[in-house]
Amino acid sequence: MFSAIKTLYQGVDVCINNAGLARPEPLLYGKTEGWRNMIDVNILALSVCTREAYQSMKERDVDDGHIININSMSGHRVLASSISHFYSATKFAVTALTEGLRQELREAKSLIRVTCISPGLVETEFAFRLFNDAPEKAAATYESLKCLKAEDVANAVVYVLGAPPHVQIGDVQMRPTEQVS
Repeated sequence: MFSAIKTLYQGVDVCINNAGLARPEPLLYGKTEGWRNMIDVNILALSVCTREAYQSMKERDVDDGHIININSMSGHRVLASSISHFYSATKFAVTALTEGLRQELREAKSLIRVTCISPGLVETEFAFRLFNDAPEKAAATYESLKCLKAEDVANAVVYVLGAPPHVQIGDVQMRPTEQVS
């Protein structure tokens, strides 16, 4: 992917890590395959893309780039729902990785900024994939309140990217007004 970006666009100036998934795999009896899938997508892929984006910026002397991790409110709190605990752990890892990256960039004297955007309930295919055996449960998730839309998250990305170069926005936590947790 990054070699194609280099060929087509010379490299990456802004990286938005937006992949994420959850599997209904509780801590006490979840399947290792489901846990591994969440780790691979939510942690490892994000870390690989971050590394490659940084290397692309560094080799081209881009020092005003931006890395944005689309995280989740689940990276800041744990719901009382056993099927979401492992997912929350992967999202807590994204919170830690974002702050660790910010610190490493400061150590490197880089002005590349890093931001974590953590939305609550967004109306996407997320719940339908989580509850793939129960589409009615997924639909009910989105019908229970007025959810965020993908456009709301995109607007947060635009806001963060529009900040002056001397402003580091570390974390944006956003959720539907009606969402309790």
